[in-house]
Amino acid sequence: MKFTAAQIAELLNGKVEGNEEAIVRNVSKIEEGKPETLTFLANPKYNQYIYNTKADVVIVNDTFVAEQTIKSTLIRVPDAYAALAQLLEMYEQSQPKKTGIEQPSFVDKSAKVGDFAYIGAFAYIGENVTLGDNVMVYPQAYIGDNVKIGDNTVIYPGVKVYKNCSIGQNCTIHAGAIIGSDGFGFAPNSENEYKKVAQIGNVILNDYVEIGANTTIDRATMGSTVIQKGVKLDNLIQVAHNVEIGENTVIAAQSGIAGSAKLGKNCMIGGQVGVAGHISLANGTKAGAQTGIGKTVKKENTIQFGSPSMEMGLFNRSYVVFKRLPELKAHVDELVKNLEK
Repeated sequence: MKFTAAQIAELLNGKVEGNEEAIVRNVSKIEEGKPETLTFLANPKYNQYIYNTKADVVIVNDTFVAEQTIKSTLIRVPDAYAALAQLLEMYEQSQPKKTGIEQPSFVDKSAKVGDFAYIGAFAYIGENVTLGDNVMVYPQAYIGDNVKIGDNTVIYPGVKVYKNCSIGQNCTIHAGAIIGSDGFGFAPNSENEYKKVAQIGNVILNDYVEIGANTTIDRATMGSTVIQKGVKLDNLIQVAHNVEIGENTVIAAQSGIAGSAKLGKNCMIGGQVGVAGHISLANGTKAGAQTGIGKTVKKENTIQFGSPSMEMGLFNRSYVVFKRLPELKAHVDELVKNLEK
């Protein structure tokens, strides 16, 4: 690709500061900037690099104030990170898309395949499956019976979608993800043996959902496990049976959501967070990495830390105390000795 700073600014409704004819042929990180590349500065922690980067064009926030001379051409926009994301999306959409059905693959005669769909080699499309327009099913994916997949959704290699599940429009399911595997349901008997409880529900993914690689979403025991519009799940996440995740919630890698938990809208869940079963998180709940949430969070927009979790303010005050426990114990031991004397 080849663009000038002026062309990029026009795409982003930005303002050029410097050479409007500066050429961009690729992108780079600001700390590793190379000539004829585009980079961006959104985090103030990286301000130091803008003065030495060799990138010819840098996207910056309107609020950025230079403290030294900058050699690169700047493009000022309201949100540099969002602007870069917009450019990368444009680039991705400009790439040629595969269409048609590769062989060998299996598509049941009862399946309905939309216009301009792509089905890769060794993919399996079961009975009564519906694939919308522009759906892409990459090689070695498995789409079970009665599954519905909406327009413009991408299913990457090795994804398994079990029977009766539903995936909306403009979703992305990354390699190795499993949608609709059995929930972890077992009933103990008098001899302490566990009998499997049939999992007869399904999974519903609404529009604009993204599921990371090797993430698993279990089907409901009865009813549906529901992932609402705009949810983004990272790699290696476990979502158990009958869970509901509200709109535009994001969850980072290695987190686990136990059965029948209900997460509200606009939640932000850090890595390795555990959410206990049968509890609810209010809209806007945030949880720091490795937080263990064991009870319902009723207040909206709180920040949870620790295990068991507590609000951030209480956690910070508690941390001042418990990090000094060895020292406090030594004082207590000394007091006990003095009392004994």
